[in-house]
Amino acid sequence: MTTWMPQAPAPERVPAGASAEGDGIVIGAGPVTIDTYIDFLCPFCKQFEETAGPTLDRLVAEGLTTIVFHPMTFLDRLSTDHYSSRASSSSGCAADGGRFRDYGRALFARQPPEGGPGLTDETLVEIGRSVGLGEPSFARCVLGRAYLAWSAYVTFMAGRRGVGATPTVTVDGMSVPANPRAILTAVATVAG
Repeated sequence: MTTWMPQAPAPERVPAGASAEGDGIVIGAGPVTIDTYIDFLCPFCKQFEETAGPTLDRLVAEGLTTIVFHPMTFLDRLSTDHYSSRASSSSGCAADGGRFRDYGRALFARQPPEGGPGLTDETLVEIGRSVGLGEPSFARCVLGRAYLAWSAYVTFMAGRRGVGATPTVTVDGMSVPANPRAILTAVATVAG
């Protein structure tokens, strides 16, 4: 018996550094793959970045891991202006400029509260400037919301993989708690 599943709404355009599936931004080239599913409006994702971010960066710098960041639009319902989608889209613009990690950290540092409006598109551009994204092409990308379709696709694909909350972390496909110790243990186990 064949079960019909809807096809993913594949976007026409994906950011630089996108994964082979097109649903995340790849950082590093190590043998162990860590997938992180985040939402820039999620307070727990901000906490995850603050506590685990340095560990993730170290694992990449040491050549141990490849990290795929999946910036989801999961929490649009907790924003009056679709902030999760707009922030995810702008992170794609930052990836085009080679500054995805710096920009993501800056977005979490300026995270608005849930339940109201998010940061304006102009503020998203300003944040980009603060991390070295001063090119007019970055501003055009953010203001034009160039990666909204990609952001929806990232979220769609995460849902197909059973991701129902942020942050969610997997190490070589195995779900692990979103904390540095669990991630390090899983990476060590996979690496042998």
